[in-house]
Amino acid sequence: MKSIEKKWIYLAVLSVVWGSSFILIKKSLIGLTPLQLGALRTLFAATFLLLIGFRYLKKIKKHKWKWIAISAFLGTFIPAFLFAFAETEIDSAVASILNSTTPIVTLIIGAIIFSISYTRNQLFGVVVGLLGSLLLIYAGADVNPDQNYWYSSLVIAASLCYAFNVNIIKRHLQEIPAMSIAVGNFVVLILPAFTVLLFSGFFSKDLANDAELHTSLGYLVILAVIGTGVAKVMFNKLVQMSTPVFATSVTYTIPIVALLWGMLDGEHFTLFQGFATGIILLGVLLTNRK
Repeated sequence: MKSIEKKWIYLAVLSVVWGSSFILIKKSLIGLTPLQLGALRTLFAATFLLLIGFRYLKKIKKHKWKWIAISAFLGTFIPAFLFAFAETEIDSAVASILNSTTPIVTLIIGAIIFSISYTRNQLFGVVVGLLGSLLLIYAGADVNPDQNYWYSSLVIAASLCYAFNVNIIKRHLQEIPAMSIAVGNFVVLILPAFTVLLFSGFFSKDLANDAELHTSLGYLVILAVIGTGVAKVMFNKLVQMSTPVFATSVTYTIPIVALLWGMLDGEHFTLFQGFATGIILLGVLLTNRK
């Protein structure tokens, strides 16, 4: 199969997996705090990846562990907590759409920090995409006044983390197998995640008899294993076989899945929000236009 075909398959699968992650975060938060969710998500994913890919660690050269650690915190650890806190105040569908600013931020970071050239169309696309994000925040605040849209900034911060991470993978970890990067990431994160969990109040819960907690943990296991573990390996591979901007374009198709889940769960979505989403997608089209 040609690589041009494979990268589109990877993009489609990741769209479905990550598009479903936002509703899984929302359901997990019913019985867990954001700190507990972020820590457990990391630990469950780490356990899964170590079980299937421990042998891949030997393929990471000693001098590359610095970049593996930086990638771990920017690409996984910090965003896991940012999204968990954000969805305590904003809808999962809105969070997924705001996450679609990632390709735009990736372009900016690539140009400023990594000296990657850009075209006039890409620059114009950046401006249009950011305008769409601002309109989306305004529309959401107007339709759902009970939501605290200052928490939208947490999703933007996560997008910034993702943008740095994807450029780091492309620049410094290109020759390392995608599985090795993923397993290495989570080896680095085990101790920090357990430390957060230890001070999060999780162990003071009634772990044996709390039915709500058991349900949340069920959603979280799916989120961690599929939405974090498997998806992380696939995304690392996608970055290596394509470009940073193409790989992060998955965040433009993610909202389609997330919106469907959100509406099925009773979340509100208006035509004006759809208009703002369209502007963001226009920004993507311009950014990726040759």
